[in-house]
Amino acid sequence: MILERSMADQWLSNTYLVAAAPGGDAFLVDAGGPVAPLLERIETEGLTLTHVLLTHHHHDHVAELGEVLERWPDAQVLAHPEERVPGTTGDLPVDGELEAGGLTVRTLHTPGHTAGMLALLVDGTELFTGDTLFKNSVGGVRAPGSTSYADLKHSVMDVLLALPPETRIHPGHTDPTTVGEELETNAFVRVWRGVDPEGSEPCTALGEPATLVLLGDDYDGGHKAWVRWADGADDIVPGSQVQRG
Repeated sequence: MILERSMADQWLSNTYLVAAAPGGDAFLVDAGGPVAPLLERIETEGLTLTHVLLTHHHHDHVAELGEVLERWPDAQVLAHPEERVPGTTGDLPVDGELEAGGLTVRTLHTPGHTAGMLALLVDGTELFTGDTLFKNSVGGVRAPGSTSYADLKHSVMDVLLALPPETRIHPGHTDPTTVGEELETNAFVRVWRGVDPEGSEPCTALGEPATLVLLGDDYDGGHKAWVRWADGADDIVPGSQVQRG
């Protein structure tokens, strides 16, 4: 299998090129860029780009879709119906399968960060998680189109991390990991599993009083916070928006 990643410096977002073998069909996962190295690899390997599969609609994952389509105007751009952007030509099956790049792609609906977020399980071994699950972190639920903390937790614990531990994870931002590694080391997951306790420190989050359940890592080297509001509702917010004490 050919699997190459290109990461955008400004957002640390990943675009992936995937194909079964040289000389055949290929597809991209997202198109945040820079796409030039991936388009060059397509040429070098004698590939034909037939699909662009979008995990979700946020700009840092689709910014260079136009550049891709300039080179490959016949490529199908597929997304969840709620995640369509200009250039989208059709819908990805939700919790279904399609053939692309000479491989079987299984779609997993993982709402939370956005309503129509889709993870893509390729060949049963390579999992593209978009902005739901990262190495040592999880997605937030404050971005445009987000749904709820409960949705995100369900998507991470009951969908993504229910896969075999050797499954390789390719997140929407920064570094790869595995299902097994995240079960053992991800701070959010460890609390959700009951391995580590919840915190109870008072804090101010987004200007409102709250309880800091966990101040965890984020993919950019900063922090992401799990907070509990006064009414008992849970939320995941940027760590920069939390004042302790």
